[in-house]
Amino acid sequence: MEFPFDVDALFPERITVLDQHLRPPARRPGTTTPARVDLQQQIMTIIDELGKASAKAQHLPAPITSASRMQSNRHVMYILKDTSARPAGKGAIVGFLKVGYKKLFVLDDREAHNEVEPLCILDFYIHESLQRHGHGRELFQHMLQKERVEPHQLAIDRPSQKLLKFLNKHYNLETTVPQVNNFVIFEGFFAHQHRPPATSLRATRRSRAAAVDPVPAAPARKLPPKRAEGDIKPYSSSDREFLKVAVEPPWPLNRAPRRATPPAHPPPRSSSLGNSPERGPLRPFVPEQELLRSLRLCPPHPTARLLLATDPGGSPAQRRRTSSLPRSDESRY
Repeated sequence: MEFPFDVDALFPERITVLDQHLRPPARRPGTTTPARVDLQQQIMTIIDELGKASAKAQHLPAPITSASRMQSNRHVMYILKDTSARPAGKGAIVGFLKVGYKKLFVLDDREAHNEVEPLCILDFYIHESLQRHGHGRELFQHMLQKERVEPHQLAIDRPSQKLLKFLNKHYNLETTVPQVNNFVIFEGFFAHQHRPPATSLRATRRSRAAAVDPVPAAPARKLPPKRAEGDIKPYSSSDREFLKVAVEPPWPLNRAPRRATPPAHPPPRSSSLGNSPERGPLRPFVPEQELLRSLRLCPPHPTARLLLATDPGGSPAQRRRTSSLPRSDESRY
């Protein structure tokens, strides 16, 4: 793959390793050094074009490799250039291989879930005109040596049929362990779990973060002193004396209920079956004088009024006038 700028001067080595910072590698002595911004822009252009070519070769709807993705993820990209052919004296790019550590949940041979963080093959592309020339094996072998990992310890993200045949031909990886995600692992993956080396980018970042901002240890929690056995007072009967003392309830619960005064003249007991011989009067006893006074004050019943109106003896007013006269006067008439 050709570019309008000098690829050979941008990448001095045959295989160049780029991380998320996309920094241009050190240049050879005696060569002119362009502006650093221009070099980084050229690197971003190469990564974007390689991602588009890989997506087209794998029939993907969108590229999975780009400069912006490289800057936002902790991935490593191995770029292989062609040193033999120098079209117009600017060099060419053969292909690339992108890898990165990912935390995955995978199934083993017993279909048990395992949380692992292996090195994953994320994208692999060799130009169509330079395939079957050993470039892919050269690039893949360089990555294995650099990352210190075995082929059966890798996890491949959505591999194509060409990549599966490549791994079977050069590394005898044929039997896969079925998974429920898009990653493919081979037999022997769980035999020796690969961990990132101490000199890797992940370990370096963790060590720097710990040195800059060490996490303070949590203070030890002090427990209360244990109570001596001699200070414990046994539970005796004297301690239970307060339970026997009757506590007076609060007002108005402490007021004793009033008892009804028995009547001076209890009513006669009834011998009927429905009445109880011990039942008291339903109403309090009223003296006879008070009963008569209440009868005088109460108005006459409408029926009584009707009877008085029909009485031939005269009107009530006339009877009252005549009844008010002394008895001797009535005898005169």
